[in-house]
Amino acid sequence: MRRSLLGIVATSVLAGGLVVVGAPAAVSEPPDESYIVVFNDNVEQAPKVRALERANGIATDREFRNVLNGFSARMPGAVRDRLAQDPDVAFIAPDLPVRALPSDPVQSGENVPTGVKRIEAESAGLVNKPSNVSVAIIDTGIDLAHSDLNAVAGKDCITNGGTSQDTHGHGTHVAGTVAARNNGAGVVGVVPDTTVYSVRVLNSEGDGTISSVICGIDWVTENSVGLNIKVANMSLGTVGSSDGNCGATKGDPMHLAVCQSTQQGITYVVAAGNDATDFATAIPAAYPEVLTVTAMSDSDGAPGGTGGAPSCSSNQGDDVAATFSNYATSTVDRAHTVAAPGVCIASTRRGGGTTLLSGTSMAAPHVAGAVAKCIGTGGIAGPCDGMTPAQIIQKIRSDAAAKPASFGFTGDAVNSPTAKHYGRLVHVGVGAGDGSPTDPEPTDPEPTDPGPSPTPPPCQPTGSFGGGC
Repeated sequence: MRRSLLGIVATSVLAGGLVVVGAPAAVSEPPDESYIVVFNDNVEQAPKVRALERANGIATDREFRNVLNGFSARMPGAVRDRLAQDPDVAFIAPDLPVRALPSDPVQSGENVPTGVKRIEAESAGLVNKPSNVSVAIIDTGIDLAHSDLNAVAGKDCITNGGTSQDTHGHGTHVAGTVAARNNGAGVVGVVPDTTVYSVRVLNSEGDGTISSVICGIDWVTENSVGLNIKVANMSLGTVGSSDGNCGATKGDPMHLAVCQSTQQGITYVVAAGNDATDFATAIPAAYPEVLTVTAMSDSDGAPGGTGGAPSCSSNQGDDVAATFSNYATSTVDRAHTVAAPGVCIASTRRGGGTTLLSGTSMAAPHVAGAVAKCIGTGGIAGPCDGMTPAQIIQKIRSDAAAKPASFGFTGDAVNSPTAKHYGRLVHVGVGAGDGSPTDPEPTDPEPTDPGPSPTPPPCQPTGSFGGGC
């Protein structure tokens, strides 16, 4: 079975390495002979690309102008080797496949999901107002017609001229955890009714490429000011590691793109991965410029560990680290780690209604919502307003650390400190001191799926970064 999202990219990159100028081009051929070519910063892209196309008989697939200076294209190995010797080329990286494969079982709608309750984004019948900023969902797209989402078409990096409509389901679920509406139907998100932009980088089969992900980051960066996008969620990843130099040392174009984007004031929240291992071997989770989210298991929306197993997963407990979640071990990685609920998470389903999914993919959007809340809600500036992404990451982590041990979970850094660091549980809160008064969530919502609910299947994440059930 292929690994979820960027999982299969990782193996190929590690085995073949990246083509760096001046180094031997000893890489295995990727599928379709597709590569990402990154120019030096001082190279004027358009005339250089046209010249390379004419001289080498290639046609560019995607061109990047905001987060890196370069393009992606299919080419024979001989052309790749020739371009690697061009003094205007910084490095060439294989543009390998990515994949997501969550399942989409139906689950009748909830009023306030347990995950939202557990991080106190709902309290005493109150929920937050919309964030003052927009959130980009870099994923499979979003169901733009879902009645429970304030979703706007952003960029389709899979189909030229496409609408960014989700034809898979993963991105729609992620979007709902961030921002499902407070409308008395379905579920409610961490910052209800916040504008979420659909950035489609994976297709209907959950497949994409590294260049499609960079395409999404490039679009978000270009439009961050005009569309007020200050937060981006990326529930995806691949095997790799951070060079501590924004990809310049290892020739990592995705790291370079993330660094350039964070410099424009966009905070990236990413999933840690579902392999129960150190996320130092997973990117973008290992990038120190992002806020990396591990998953904990909660069944009742409250601390204390007395809720029993979650409804869809008998092998997980209440208020414990999720058995599948990746974690940090190094001091560098611990410094950008936080935890959130990621087991049996109810959220919006492609085509309408709701569904349950599990994985660090589901944990990350809780934190993306927390960041959007911290920047401000209801037109009132929050404590993170005006901060840099690095400052926001530390603010979110310090707010989590300020909560008492009783708020946490077994496996966190206070209740059971070990070499496996899952971080502290993110805290959101509502009401005074957290941004603005909030609207009460109706207590008798209209169901999103009429009729009896099917029995939920066993809940396990289906891939390294994707969902489960």
